[in-house]
Amino acid sequence: MSRRTTLLLLLALSAGHAQAANLSASVDRSRLNSGETVELTVESSDVTQFGKPDLSPLEAQFEVSGTRQINQLTTLDGDNHATTRWIITLLPRENGTVIIPPLQVGEYKTQPISLQVVETASQNTAAELAPVFVEADLDQTSVYVQAQALLTVRVYHSVSLYDDSSLTPLQIPDARVEQLGESRTYEKVINSIRHGVIETRYAIYPQHSGTLAIPTQTFSATLVESRPPQENTLQGTKPGKLIHVSSAQLPLVVKPKPALYPADTPWLPARSLTLTESWNPEPEQVQVGDSLTRSLTVKAEGLSSAQLPALPSTDINGLRRYPDQPVLGNQASDRGLTGSREDREALVPTRAGPLELPAVDVVWWNTHEDHLERTSLPARTLQVAANPSLAVDTPATPTVITAPDDNHLWLWQLSTLLLACTTLLGFGLWWRARWQPAVLRAAQTGPSPRSLLDDLKRATQANDPHATRQALDAWARQQPETLADMAARFVPLSDALDGLNGALYSEGGHYWLGEDLWRAVKAIPMAERELDPTADSTSLPPLYPK
Repeated sequence: MSRRTTLLLLLALSAGHAQAANLSASVDRSRLNSGETVELTVESSDVTQFGKPDLSPLEAQFEVSGTRQINQLTTLDGDNHATTRWIITLLPRENGTVIIPPLQVGEYKTQPISLQVVETASQNTAAELAPVFVEADLDQTSVYVQAQALLTVRVYHSVSLYDDSSLTPLQIPDARVEQLGESRTYEKVINSIRHGVIETRYAIYPQHSGTLAIPTQTFSATLVESRPPQENTLQGTKPGKLIHVSSAQLPLVVKPKPALYPADTPWLPARSLTLTESWNPEPEQVQVGDSLTRSLTVKAEGLSSAQLPALPSTDINGLRRYPDQPVLGNQASDRGLTGSREDREALVPTRAGPLELPAVDVVWWNTHEDHLERTSLPARTLQVAANPSLAVDTPATPTVITAPDDNHLWLWQLSTLLLACTTLLGFGLWWRARWQPAVLRAAQTGPSPRSLLDDLKRATQANDPHATRQALDAWARQQPETLADMAARFVPLSDALDGLNGALYSEGGHYWLGEDLWRAVKAIPMAERELDPTADSTSLPPLYPK
């Protein structure tokens, strides 16, 4: 091998290593109150770097409360991938917009990150002087029916707690409740005392207008009490004091649907809504018989995916459509839940010429600006060309049909007689078969409904959301109605599916228990499983407030 070839190989390897190795930075939240800490995570995938981040640029605007390093090695398809994470706890020194400057590890630097630190006045209440207290607050005092209200529950403790702490589940009879991710922990300085904070956030969707009472949340934990060594038990366990602290009950005013909202339109109260369209392939050069996949995606900030209705179908003369099952997803952020729904369908042109696709229009209520809005996709025209491979060849010369010769007329008469006899014979056999017992249908070769139900039971008992989703789809395909229709008719199943979708599509992910879904499937009444021929099997029923 020549020296030039060796040099080129070394340059290519070094370039590939530089692209593979990177340094990134992220925070657990971008908005926090004054006195609260934030966790900065610096991650490197360069195995040749043995140093640690230079934290000196942080000293001007932050107090570094602690750092820890995590090394992780993962194997995927025989390839080892090593990562190193530095988790740095920061306490901002100032309020307002604070920039986390770039940090350097070796020759790599992170990107700057912007934080919003909101100033809060200390009230010096009696609760804040207690070693453990709970605060609950809503992001707004009034919302529209079925619109999102964010509830944040914070547990503050200035003393050490055992790991047996718990918070009562939030249950509101007249509202749907979605927990936004797992609880997160950080620190906050109150009255010059450093407190640990356990924060849990919920998205609440009231189902009726009026005044909704948010119930109190009770936090239970065991305090770690320091005792003399002679009072310790033989097992080495330090007995502690069990405490229960509760938050205050909060009222929420629920406004009805505005009178000017169209009555025949699904009610969609959202902070923002977007509608996008994509094609595969792009419909630039389309011929008769080609298959096009059109995807319409609607995203609504402040709504869950279960609240989004199906988009209008494309029923056009000269265009066959084959709809697919919708793809639903939920994503949690600092401003709550953002639901998405993707409706896909395959379109096959059956004739040449222009095909007009109508505009897609979604009506919704802007809860941020409090007015009616319409989000639309413009109409478009598909220019469909003739497909030569589907054309029928025409004969070059006309075909002349001649009458049969009289000498061979008896052949035609004999064939006609035979045809009449065979027709009568076939009719007689058919008439006789009508009075014979029906032949049993061949045994089903696929899995039985019982085995599919057993698969679903095992998946739910294992608390595996992905296996449960596959087993649930397989079981639903053998039912007389779709899974969406069963969920629309049976509320416990709808709630259980919302929990399953939350485990599958939430950004952070959370531990899921399949007991509620299995109980809901077993409890579906027989009357609910009868197929409604007038129902749309591809969409959930529109959600109207009562």
